[in-house]
Amino acid sequence: MGAGPVNVPRSPRGLSASSATPSSGQQRLVDELRSQGVTDERVLAAVARVPRHEFVDDALKNRAYENNALPIGHAQTISQPLVVAMMTMALLRGRKPQRVLEIGTGSGYQTAILAELVPTVFTVERIKPLSELARRRLAGLHYRNVHFGYADGINGWLPYAPYDGIVVTAGTETVPPALISQLSPSGRLVIPVGPQGAQSLRQIDRRGAGVREQDLGRVSFVPLLPGKH
Repeated sequence: MGAGPVNVPRSPRGLSASSATPSSGQQRLVDELRSQGVTDERVLAAVARVPRHEFVDDALKNRAYENNALPIGHAQTISQPLVVAMMTMALLRGRKPQRVLEIGTGSGYQTAILAELVPTVFTVERIKPLSELARRRLAGLHYRNVHFGYADGINGWLPYAPYDGIVVTAGTETVPPALISQLSPSGRLVIPVGPQGAQSLRQIDRRGAGVREQDLGRVSFVPLLPGKH
């Protein structure tokens, strides 16, 4: 599926000028994502703006623009770019959320993609060193619309609820009720559900007192765990 370079408008979040034009690695990644079904140009432009190499260890920087998950320590990974793009596209489809909660900050890469597209992002991480490193990374990239929390994501982040959207970057066998309750009346939850090895990505739309659920395909995520670490 041939396509020219993605149009990369100036970031509204104050990214440095060096990130305004995609590198060759970023452009190759964008082209690959487009060929694999990412059709939302807003998401592709965000991928082109966010320097993924800033979110991995030095030893892995030469692999930053591969379409693969990579280790970030603490038995966690930076998600595969295709999965990040698909989750973000699902969150945005047919709507313009103003306030989004991310469960599982991890490296901060998904956080940055969201911050390019949503006015206000809240993100929660249970592993303190990861939360602190992500905070420093995003501050260094001049994101000013992200609020960080060190907390158990299974319980969401109640003080700032409700949210127009919630994205969960770890898998769970059942959907935590707290996340549904923290959605706005027309909010959307994007979450991997199922046992390890048999997870599917679910889009759950709140409709007043009820919900509508859609299966978006197979995925593989580290487990969503309780408690802080």
